[in-house]
Amino acid sequence: MTDNPSVDKGSTFPCKNCGATLVFKPGETSLECPYCGSKNEIIVDPEKIEQAVKELDYKEFLSKLDTEEKLEEKITVKCTSCGATFSFDENVTSGSCAYCGTKIVAQKHSQKQIKPSSILPFNITKTQAGENFAKWIKKLRFAPDRLKKLTGLSNLNGVYMPYWTFDAETVSEYLGERGDYFDQQETYTATENNKKVTKTRKVRKIRWEKVRGTIKKLFNDILIIASKSLQNKYIPMLEPWDLDQLVPYDDQFLSGFQVESYSVDLKEGFHKAKQKMEGIIRQAIVKAIGGDQQKINAFKTDYRNLTFKHILLPLWISAYTFQGKTYQIIINARTGEVHGDRPYSKIKIFFTVATIAAIIAFIIFLIIKFTG
Repeated sequence: MTDNPSVDKGSTFPCKNCGATLVFKPGETSLECPYCGSKNEIIVDPEKIEQAVKELDYKEFLSKLDTEEKLEEKITVKCTSCGATFSFDENVTSGSCAYCGTKIVAQKHSQKQIKPSSILPFNITKTQAGENFAKWIKKLRFAPDRLKKLTGLSNLNGVYMPYWTFDAETVSEYLGERGDYFDQQETYTATENNKKVTKTRKVRKIRWEKVRGTIKKLFNDILIIASKSLQNKYIPMLEPWDLDQLVPYDDQFLSGFQVESYSVDLKEGFHKAKQKMEGIIRQAIVKAIGGDQQKINAFKTDYRNLTFKHILLPLWISAYTFQGKTYQIIINARTGEVHGDRPYSKIKIFFTVATIAAIIAFIIFLIIKFTG
């Protein structure tokens, strides 16, 4: 018996043995019947793997976007509660929102979107994800004692999250200034024994020199989440993903799971990727300028050989309520790594701070006593 979410959340494939709907079994490459246990192996064609991870030319793709054969038409539904957008298959009529649990019905609204080229299938089961959550809860510092009694999550939802990856070769021309420290002797007047005396001292100065140069960088798989409904601060902590294990996109991997449609389109995705790349380029420029201090007055970057992929990555998403407040949890469904919001015990924090303050006060008392 599988522990995946209910089958109304993804593609459906009939069991050849009993006719029930098969669902994808995390950690394997097969579909499993939740009733009779029959399995259907998903055959991954080795020849298609290279094609699946092939980068698409960004500019060329945009120029042909309206006629691009890599577009697909999907039935989409938007959660009226939290605004998340999911894609349903034609034979699926209802489901529930992975983020807030609201029941949603698939209206026949369709839109053309870029097809995912590859996917990282679920590797961690729902049971394993719940066990990892329980371990995570127990390790939290300053957590209320009642919180640590939580043993699992009852509303875990498996979701394939849309992502963009971008590759680029960048050439950046920059203008800046390099600052180098040097010591300089200066005289000053002081009063000693009611007399003015002249003294000297060393003063640290900085000498600025204008610089210019060129920085070349090669970027590979800059990862951008294509969801606006899950702009969670913990999303970057799920990285790195094992993108070398990507397999060709196949509806069979989706069976039993929800798939969120991207709400960050390709152009916006590249804009976000540029922000990431520019941060790294700035660090490289600072390093190239050298010296003790650096100023970047201006830089301009040329993006060459820009390519992208549209991929799906697996997450277990849930929320738990503690003392009337809801906390969201996200779990990397490849590694089982857990991140999310959590409450703090004000009493534990208070006594910890008070204890530290008492120890410091006692140390100061001893110092005064033995040196006074």
